[in-house]
Amino acid sequence: MTVVAGVDSSTQSCTVALYESASGTFLGTGTARHPSTTPPVSEQNGDDWWRAFQLSLGRACENAGISSHEIRGISVAAQYHGLVALDENDELVRPVKLWNDTTSNPQAAELVRQKPQGWWAREVGSTPTAAFTITKVAWLAENEPANFRKTRTVLMPHDWLTFRLTGRKVTDRVDASGTGYFDAARETWRYDILAEVDDTIDWHELLPEVLGPDEPAGHAETQAARELGLLPDTVVACGTGDQAAAALALGLDGTGAAISLGTSGTVITSSTRAVYDPAGEINVTANAQGGFQPIAVLLNAAKVTDTFARILGVDHLELSNLALASQPGSAGLPTLVAYLDGERTPDRPTARGLMAGISTSTTREDMARSAFEGVAFGLRAGLDAIRRIGLTIDGPLLLTGGAAISEAYRTVLADVFESDVSVVEGNTSLDVARGAAIQAAAALGASSVTVVKAAWRRPSRIVASPDSQTADRTRLAYRRYLTVRDNRDFDGLFA
Repeated sequence: MTVVAGVDSSTQSCTVALYESASGTFLGTGTARHPSTTPPVSEQNGDDWWRAFQLSLGRACENAGISSHEIRGISVAAQYHGLVALDENDELVRPVKLWNDTTSNPQAAELVRQKPQGWWAREVGSTPTAAFTITKVAWLAENEPANFRKTRTVLMPHDWLTFRLTGRKVTDRVDASGTGYFDAARETWRYDILAEVDDTIDWHELLPEVLGPDEPAGHAETQAARELGLLPDTVVACGTGDQAAAALALGLDGTGAAISLGTSGTVITSSTRAVYDPAGEINVTANAQGGFQPIAVLLNAAKVTDTFARILGVDHLELSNLALASQPGSAGLPTLVAYLDGERTPDRPTARGLMAGISTSTTREDMARSAFEGVAFGLRAGLDAIRRIGLTIDGPLLLTGGAAISEAYRTVLADVFESDVSVVEGNTSLDVARGAAIQAAAALGASSVTVVKAAWRRPSRIVASPDSQTADRTRLAYRRYLTVRDNRDFDGLFA
């Protein structure tokens, strides 16, 4: 039996999942937490990621009943965008600013002031927001000039973990195109954009090599890798961003879309051609198969229902039951714009949540349902924006992520999207790790990621269908949501 490992290093935790290389048969998994963060300042120390990786790998091997020596291939998928700055000794200059750190919003605004949204979309696929690495590089230059001058390498989170394993400073097309200074259509770094931050630096020396989806990063030859129990001939794949890895695990093609429900929420589809959104709402990065990945990213997803569960004094199952017990056909349900910590799609970093339409007849059940609907409406608006840039989404709607097991989320999403909602068989919370393991199997077997993805494909099943009896009410509620959402007068009032 040949074993490969997929690593999911997310904002909240690190998960390692082990699989048999040829068939994708699941063998075992382990998880360890990362330190929690709360925007607007959201930072973590990369050394904490490594410790969590060590723990989760050991737990996965124990769960599978194998030794880490038996792992023949490994790949890392991780959270997008974070700024990993290394000094001349390859030590971390400072804690990593994460994707959901919004302190670089002034730098994002200045970049868009210098060049309009349409220019950014055409040149690098996405308009920079505070999430993007380019804004964090600009923040570092302005706010911590000494640390900026110490920086000799700029990596993404998955790149840094791959570097610890292999000693090579490499990235993939996906994470490169999430920086704001990489043109995925032409597959080239945009040093001219970085020169706008500082034109005295030789940026060629600071950036990693960009690998294709089927290129291995190297072998687990470092001392750090040996301390994990990995053999030095263990193949390390190029790795990728977490959402791109999940798309691999789901077998996503150009007809359907995937909704990921974690701390953040995303709507992802796939395209063989480069597209862009001149309005700047949709990010278009590369995908992990050589094509492109239009994606709408919401900062507020499962954290919204976490918050309402706390407010209502219930657990997640009770919150789901409350929401399903409300009367969706009622015209009096409140409307939640769920921008609890600002928002990214649309770009509203200073906004806060707003609930409209509360009356003396509002119940706990109504408030619970409004929490799920607030997230679902935001995701639906993201899919509508993807359709506006010319992509046809008429295939399956696949649900993934930690909150995908929620019956209320499944039911509400089917109603709001007016579509059947499906999940693939197996543990959807492992989709990111499984996608990384597909990369590892491809690199180990000198095959293509596309071929391995097909060999590992799992059947899907419909878990929720839209309720025709409440369809008119849901459409009305969505229109009401858009009306409330587009009132920007409340942005910044509660920051």
